[in-house]
Amino acid sequence: MTWFRFTVLCALALTACGDAPQSPAQSTLAAPQPDYVATIVAMGDSLTAGYNVAQADAYPALLEQKLRAAGYRWRVVNAGISGETSSGALARLDWVLRLRPRILILETGANDGLRGLDTNLIRDNIRQIVRTCKAQGVTVILAGMQMFQNLGSEYAQAFSAVYHQVAREEQIARIPFFLQDVAGNTDLNQADGIHPTAEGYAVVARTVYPFVKDAIAEIEAAASS
Repeated sequence: MTWFRFTVLCALALTACGDAPQSPAQSTLAAPQPDYVATIVAMGDSLTAGYNVAQADAYPALLEQKLRAAGYRWRVVNAGISGETSSGALARLDWVLRLRPRILILETGANDGLRGLDTNLIRDNIRQIVRTCKAQGVTVILAGMQMFQNLGSEYAQAFSAVYHQVAREEQIARIPFFLQDVAGNTDLNQADGIHPTAEGYAVVARTVYPFVKDAIAEIEAAASS
């Protein structure tokens, strides 16, 4: 007799010797209720995913901690993918929307900029993401990005203008610069000078938090009116 058969037979014997089985009504337990009221999806590239840091130290996790501490029972899902461009973000948007977000924080385009891709393409991709989300009732917060000057000041200006233009045209909230007070600070960045450390992500979470808080307030006000 194998150990598996012996274990199963013992279990059956113990069951037979125990109390009479309960009826389905007695034994069925209520499904646990989620401990959140709605979902925020943080969509982006490695800056959102938390390259080379623990998931608990990436900004989406830290943002959820701040929200919970302030009494907001919202969960934050980290939907960042390292290396992704704005075209990649647009391509997987349908999958992201299956998470049923009420708010989407969109951080994309940095990898496009590092490759010197056409800013019109970046703008069109971001605009399409925003419009698709809005059509499904998802509030979008657009994370503004800036680009290094090595591609020239003209390109850098056109790149940063993409976020301002889309936010203005689509009338959505825009974080002026996602890496405010982090970019260029060697104490808050990893050795590559691009990706934040855990301490840097704490600053990012503080930057993003007020925009999310305002979005939640608007959603709750609309629901109660």
